[in-house]
Amino acid sequence: MKITTPTVGAPCWVQLSTVDPVAAKSFYAELFGWRVEDDPRPEAGGYATFLLGEAPVAGLTPLQQPEQPTSWSVSFATTDADASAAKVSAAGGRVLLEPSEVFDLGRFAVVADPAGAVFSLWQPRSFNGQALADEAGSLGWVELTTRAVHQSKEFYPRVFGWSVTVGEMYTQWGIDGRDFGGMADMADQFPADAPPYWMPYFAVADVDRTAERAAALGASVLLPPTDVPDGPRLAVLKDQQGAVFGIHVTEPTP
Repeated sequence: MKITTPTVGAPCWVQLSTVDPVAAKSFYAELFGWRVEDDPRPEAGGYATFLLGEAPVAGLTPLQQPEQPTSWSVSFATTDADASAAKVSAAGGRVLLEPSEVFDLGRFAVVADPAGAVFSLWQPRSFNGQALADEAGSLGWVELTTRAVHQSKEFYPRVFGWSVTVGEMYTQWGIDGRDFGGMADMADQFPADAPPYWMPYFAVADVDRTAERAAALGASVLLPPTDVPDGPRLAVLKDQQGAVFGIHVTEPTP
């Protein structure tokens, strides 16, 4: 069973930081049918929200630092961003952006695990995060790709209380018997200097058609549509600005 409702410790929001917001808005609107809602407040720094119908499903922001890469990031829900940031530090991670208020929406922090994989903490106030999950066009899964597999199995349960289910080929993260993500070993499949990272997978009705559409819109297909043993059909894509994300087929409703 997967987590599809707001849950403390689970993914609650994904955000694209990009060098070309205009192009990115057009690409994802065409690919997933998202509608773009720009925040007009100057202090919002050009932030925009992607919506599916009226439901917020992801965010977009221009790059905030010259050295910042174009990428997707994952936020996990917490009842106390300050306490969770302290847990990250105590478990060997780093706090990159101290907890701070985001208008009346919530409290936000950016942190990294001991190996350097960056993720965010979100303490909701008026905004809980994504309003849909595991439906076509919304977040369906998150994945940590890292060389520090054993270290990660200790770090994340310590910070969030996650369960760890280790299979022959893959490790899955969960809360109270429900899964929301997994972990892949970088091993020798990546360049030696490639950093670890969190990546979102968006659910789609048809992986092959979505991958084909993405390529027609200028994206690169890093992993062609593939059937995973005991898992869904999926693909990994990279948009024209360099942000990597996955897609997988929606699971049928029980």
